[in-house]
Amino acid sequence: MSAISVECAPAGSGWLAQVTIADRGSSRTCEVTVSKAELGRFAPGAAKPTDLVRRSFEFLLARESKESILPRFDLSTIERYFPEFERTITRR
Repeated sequence: MSAISVECAPAGSGWLAQVTIADRGSSRTCEVTVSKAELGRFAPGAAKPTDLVRRSFEFLLARESKESILPRFDLSTIERYFPEFERTITRR
C-alpha cells in the first residue's frame, strides 16, 4: 500500500497541493491545483481540499501506478481519464 502525503496552500482562486506518494522504497511528487468550484463540486462543505486530494490519489492509485500519474494537473483533469471519478469521489 502506498503512503500519501498531502500539503495544501492557498494559490490564486483555490489551492495548490503538493502530493508525495511513497511505496516500495521510492517516491513521487505531484502538484495538483484545486479551484473553489472543484472543491464545492467534489467535496461540498469542505473548507480545504486536503482530504479530497488524498481520496483522489487513492482513487488514482487503485487504477494506475504512481509513475503513471501526471506530475502536474488540475483536479478535474482526472475525469477526462476516468469518467467515474465524480460519482466515486462524491460517494465517500
